[in-house]
Amino acid sequence: MTISELHLLLTYQCNRECDHCFVFGSPDAKGVMTIADIMEILREAEKLGNIKWIFFEGGEPFLYYPIMLKGIKEASHMGFKTGIVTDPYWATTIEDAVEWLNPISKLGLSNFSVSEDAFHQEEEARNNPKNAIEAAKKLGIPIGTITIEEPTPRISERAGLKGKPVTGGEVMFRGRAVEKLVEGLPRKPWTEFRECHHEDLANPSRVHIDSFRFVHLCQGLTMGSCKEEPLSELIRSYDPVSHPICRLLIEGGPVALVRKYDVPHEDGYVDECHLCYCTRLALRSRFAKYLAPGQMYGKL
Repeated sequence: MTISELHLLLTYQCNRECDHCFVFGSPDAKGVMTIADIMEILREAEKLGNIKWIFFEGGEPFLYYPIMLKGIKEASHMGFKTGIVTDPYWATTIEDAVEWLNPISKLGLSNFSVSEDAFHQEEEARNNPKNAIEAAKKLGIPIGTITIEEPTPRISERAGLKGKPVTGGEVMFRGRAVEKLVEGLPRKPWTEFRECHHEDLANPSRVHIDSFRFVHLCQGLTMGSCKEEPLSELIRSYDPVSHPICRLLIEGGPVALVRKYDVPHEDGYVDECHLCYCTRLALRSRFAKYLAPGQMYGKL
């Protein structure tokens, strides 16, 4: 296993409460990383020796701008590549966006991604991503966009699925998306979901570390807590075969998880993430160490 990326969920707080959000970000969410938290994570990343990237995400990391800046500065000084993922609520004009980004431009940021879709920008803020992109270009910051479309039923044209109803839009059906967006979408029999297509749980290349210090292999599926065990040791000792959730997902996808633990289920689900999330939600009381925190499951 060679993990090369650490994604720091600086906070679960967000200026928005998007229907598709798989971390249940909202203005009322709890949990914020401190500078001390970040520095400890960076020191542990050095011990691991193969970490190349440190990303700052959320929630919305710009809500804690000075902490984010300090984290990027320290990570850069230690030789890590750095990135940010943001909803550019702050980019009300190009001029304002330049002021927000000017300090960041001096820190050698390697990746800057802004959300650009109807989930994140209401009509009055529709120009914010364009303002952020223009400002980043002016300052020489590498810029990219993330676009999530409203999930819609459609007929697949892919080989093997041609003519079958599927869901388009790239929404991950975890977290709030399960509560808000699955109604009316086509479903497949639950027995079809025998693989995890989104995360390599056997040999992960990245993990997410949240403000409660849980280390996520997938949002809400953890290898444990780096409050209880140093991050470097936690990652080095990760064994998917002995993990009570990951082992089953690797062997037979969400179907194996349902069958092993005899979890009540519906006849059909939108995709494998939908079944996996609902199954993990039902198993939280049995595997509190690995299915955490409550924030990821709407238990605020």
